[in-house]
Amino acid sequence: MNKPKMATEKGVPSNSRVLMLLGQLERMNGEAMVKDVETARQVTAKILHLIQTQEKSGKEVMSKGSSGMEVILASLESTRDVQTTLNILYILSELLTVGRGRRVGVFVAKGGTGILFQILITASKELPPSEELMLQLHSLLAKVGPKDRKFGVKARLSGALNVTVNLMKQNLQNTKLLLPCLQVLRVYSTNSVNSISLGKNGVVELMFKITAPYSKKNTSLLKVALDALGALLKSKTNSRRAVDGRHVPVLLALYLDWHRNDTRHRHMLIRKGLLVCLRNITNIKLGRKAFIEADGMRILYNSSTECLPVRTLDPLVNTSSLIMRKCFPKNRLPLPTIKSAFHYQLPHIPAAGPVAQLYSQPPGGRTSQQLSNKPLKKVDDVVDESDDNEETEADTENDTENEEDEKDHRTANDDIETDLNKLHPKKSPGRSYEELRVYERFFLELSEDFQGYNFECSKTASTTSSSSSFSSSSASSRSPRPIIVPTAQALSPKHVPITSSQEDCNPAKEQHTQPSPSAPTHPPPAPLTPLELDTIHLTKDQDKKEEAHIPSPDGHATLSSLTRPPSQGQRIEQELAHVLECVSLEEAGALNAEEEIRGVKQEGSPVNATRHIQSPLLLGGITTRRMGGGGGGGGSNWGSDCGSEGAEDEGAVLEVPDTALLLSLHDPDLYVEMVKGTHSVPQYAEVAYPDYFGHVAPTFREPLVERVYGVQRSKIFQDIERLIHPNDILDKVVYDLDIPSCPVIEDDGESLKFNSQFESGNLRKAVQVRKYEYDLVLNSDINSNHYHQWFYFEVSGMRVGTTYRFNIINCEKSNSQFNYGMQVLMYSVQEAISGRPCWVRTGTDICYYKNHFARSTIAAGGQKGKSYYTLTFSTSFSHKDDVCYFAYHYPYTYSTLKMHLSKLEALRTPQIYLRQDVLCETLGGNSCPLLTITAMPESNSNDHICQFRNRPLIFLSARVHPGETNASWVMKGTLEFLMGTSPLAASLREAYIFKIVPMLNPDGVVNGNHRCSLSGEDLNRQWQNPNPELHPTIYHTKSLLQYLAHIQRAPLVFCDYHGHSRKKNVFMYGCSVKETVWQSNISATSSDLQEDLGYRALPKILSQIAPAFSMGSCSFVVERSKESTARVVVWREIGVQRSYTMESTLCGCDQGKYKGLQIGTRELEEMGAQFCVALLRLKRLTGLHNHQHLLDLESDIIGTQSKVVSSCPTTYVMEEDEPSFLEAIDYSAESNDEDAEPENEHGSEVHKSPDHLDQLSDSETNHRD
Repeated sequence: MNKPKMATEKGVPSNSRVLMLLGQLERMNGEAMVKDVETARQVTAKILHLIQTQEKSGKEVMSKGSSGMEVILASLESTRDVQTTLNILYILSELLTVGRGRRVGVFVAKGGTGILFQILITASKELPPSEELMLQLHSLLAKVGPKDRKFGVKARLSGALNVTVNLMKQNLQNTKLLLPCLQVLRVYSTNSVNSISLGKNGVVELMFKITAPYSKKNTSLLKVALDALGALLKSKTNSRRAVDGRHVPVLLALYLDWHRNDTRHRHMLIRKGLLVCLRNITNIKLGRKAFIEADGMRILYNSSTECLPVRTLDPLVNTSSLIMRKCFPKNRLPLPTIKSAFHYQLPHIPAAGPVAQLYSQPPGGRTSQQLSNKPLKKVDDVVDESDDNEETEADTENDTENEEDEKDHRTANDDIETDLNKLHPKKSPGRSYEELRVYERFFLELSEDFQGYNFECSKTASTTSSSSSFSSSSASSRSPRPIIVPTAQALSPKHVPITSSQEDCNPAKEQHTQPSPSAPTHPPPAPLTPLELDTIHLTKDQDKKEEAHIPSPDGHATLSSLTRPPSQGQRIEQELAHVLECVSLEEAGALNAEEEIRGVKQEGSPVNATRHIQSPLLLGGITTRRMGGGGGGGGSNWGSDCGSEGAEDEGAVLEVPDTALLLSLHDPDLYVEMVKGTHSVPQYAEVAYPDYFGHVAPTFREPLVERVYGVQRSKIFQDIERLIHPNDILDKVVYDLDIPSCPVIEDDGESLKFNSQFESGNLRKAVQVRKYEYDLVLNSDINSNHYHQWFYFEVSGMRVGTTYRFNIINCEKSNSQFNYGMQVLMYSVQEAISGRPCWVRTGTDICYYKNHFARSTIAAGGQKGKSYYTLTFSTSFSHKDDVCYFAYHYPYTYSTLKMHLSKLEALRTPQIYLRQDVLCETLGGNSCPLLTITAMPESNSNDHICQFRNRPLIFLSARVHPGETNASWVMKGTLEFLMGTSPLAASLREAYIFKIVPMLNPDGVVNGNHRCSLSGEDLNRQWQNPNPELHPTIYHTKSLLQYLAHIQRAPLVFCDYHGHSRKKNVFMYGCSVKETVWQSNISATSSDLQEDLGYRALPKILSQIAPAFSMGSCSFVVERSKESTARVVVWREIGVQRSYTMESTLCGCDQGKYKGLQIGTRELEEMGAQFCVALLRLKRLTGLHNHQHLLDLESDIIGTQSKVVSSCPTTYVMEEDEPSFLEAIDYSAESNDEDAEPENEHGSEVHKSPDHLDQLSDSETNHRD
């Protein structure tokens, strides 16, 4: 061996004693070391003394530039004398104890570990081996092991594993020597191959000999032994050994013993060690079975309950909870089949994909195979057989669970498009002009000459008024079935039929409903003046802003003389304050409902505060119960003359607030008319109260709710109680759509009544599990077996003041904003009758966690062993005889859209060009409306007509995903703004022609789907090749865009409105070659990256003017999984550079003016209006004069953003930026298993802290359109 030369560092005195001694030792190395044993002993003893007594000596040896460590290791390697060896080991021990991290690193780098193993093997051959030498060697190995990544491999190859194991077997009573041996064994076992090898060598059984019942002696030894055992049991082979050796009951008994005796909680680590062993054993099916048989559930449940009051014992409670949830037997959902309860036969079945798979399965619910208890793996949610296959890591999900598109587990950057050819827009409309010419009829405005139009005349002469084909057709295609509308009868969910023979309202022609001639002679309500959107202004400062639009006798709003036109120099924010008053009703100055009504009455509208609506039941000559209890909540006299409960008078009248006074676009009678023209698969014949009464956004703020510490744990414990005390569970089905003849199961009045048989409703089954607790199962999308998220159902028969718990047990996403402050929505009919018709956020003890219901492989997109998730919330009810509705988000039905469009048409002024066309019919027979909105030309002169035709187009669409109702509320805000009378709205109409498809998926909306249409497919994944039969709305919308591309009139902006369930704020996804290339590692030339930066202008403007909008959440990266979405296809194929998806949160905001608040319809509608204002700004920026300003703005944008991109590789991968909860509990049942290593040499990284397992595991990297 080459002798290292003793080097001295500058600054270290060369006459330093320790360095002189090291120099002497260096000269002795090799032969002299063996010959002159005595000198070697003396020199090493002196060095040891110096290092022990003088701190600086150690620093000198370890200082940079010093070769002290090499000399010491060389001496250790060459000496054969036990005493010298011990001296050197003592020296190393002293050196490595101080400043451990760096010094141990140096020791490992210099090959120290290998030398220690070599000495260990040599020493083991001495008989008997020196105990002191073995003690020191193992102590040192225990110090360096965790820092040496190859430690396990070196130990195995050198043969050290067996030496340590044999030493332990011989010294089981010698705790002094046993402790370092166990410490080394603990490190050996982190390598999975070593772990298996040690298991074969009998070490698992050995460990169980060392573990002992409660005792105050040798606690540190026991702690290390349990750590080592826990590491060994990560290997499934070893876990099986433990189960076969009947050690599971032993571990449970030990745990119980320590739990009972450790009353002062001084030995929490030992208790945790025992639980970790159990946790690892229960990763295999045999282990779970043994745990259940040993009564583990009850033992851990009882012990955890006793630990709950002591906060410091949380780690024990969390680990116990994890084990219990893992061992909780997997159940199937209480359904005959997970396919939707409604069946719709497709005209033809797609060749491949999930729908084809679904149709290839045996029909119906349970098959004979299932009835004979042989699980049918494919169709139904039965316990997955992956659980039986112990070679796969059962139940160990590091849940980054798939997104809607059911992606593989892969890093998000793998999804970025790297094919440069695909990143450059093709602008090749895939169809010939001849094929597309049929779409010319949807673009009359591009050829209209207005020659026969009298521009002085009133709007009734407008050529566009005759084309209200959509509204009239929707009401005239009436179904013969009776429609049941809400009536007074004790507010029961059993509604009363009104047959369609009594229809005398044509929404296309009339703006308000006349009373029926057959009704009793109540004084008819005076005709309502149609209220313009800007009529009621509720602002912070009522006195300063008196530009009210007063309705004039002819029914059209005239601008009052107080209105000041905005000056040119006004900033856009001030313009917004002027124009969005109808949308942003500020808390401070908002009037309440009665004041609003009074304010309108003073303006000369002769209406009462309530409308006496003739109960529709009278028209059919059917008597019914009327509303009991005085109809009121909160001491209100609304509805007080409704008669006594149970009376069956002919004159039953339901008094409801006239929401038309508060909501310019709402009319209950018109809504019923619209329902008659709506076609649903279940043929709904009921109308839900909230859709009938309407929703007035509450004036109070609704903050995000603080998560209660420990709430999730307590809910999980209540679930576990079901298994431990099965006799306490009622398990009583109270509502079941799978019994079509009678879904509402009558009972003795001890249960709530549920209903979801109305438009957009979704609740499949309700099971009463305890007196005040219900499990609810959602219906999957039609022609699908998953997508459970949207819910909308009715509850009645409640007791006032009682807290009810609701558990929606078949949610699919692996995390939810319900864990981060979001609440469900509730609508109370009693509140509505009392003048407060609104959806309010409600629910306490809300959490979202993995449950014990298994998802079938097919429903989980081919992934095995997946579970469903539970959304749980508790609520109480304030009113007797109430009917309440719960929803995932503010409902917005297809019939509501039709009503709004009809009312908007009635608001049109002569200056507005509005045309409604039917784009196509859906699979379910519903019309898909297409709107064209712009300004009428000033005259029919050539110049004006030319300006009119050449306006750039803006193409907007929404609601392709039915469960994203917020998209419709944003669209409502956009439509109301566009039809408004403000100067900004007029300027916007003069600037652009708007083509709008407000609801791309009417069938999905009507039938209560969450994501799909009747074809069972996500329509926003069909844009590349839409099928005209299966995806008509997408096919024809894309054709409109292809037609525009052919005639060189591609839209300036395309935007598809969506909702986002897992992020806060409103933000956009766009498409950029440059930003996609930046995010991936592909090499591209500068010519490849040439791109106009204009795509960033619109989101940038929105971030400046819209308080809910967050530029930081926007992304302009093109991903492979999104290549068939509207945004990417319109960008790539139609060549629209500004092609966006605008995502609005379902939860709330964490920045800006609305920070800390849940989002409401007011903020969503405001967002839709702000989008319009941003388009006006965009127009100004893209004008010729401002071209340079646009470039400056955008280079500034791109400059600041690029810094972010470079510093943060995840700009595009928007994980949930949510903090972990205070409670360190994992909401997904088995997520601890980052600890579970694969059984191979390169086992996955060992986490430094075993407590990591208790954190929330899921930050989902996949975002979506």
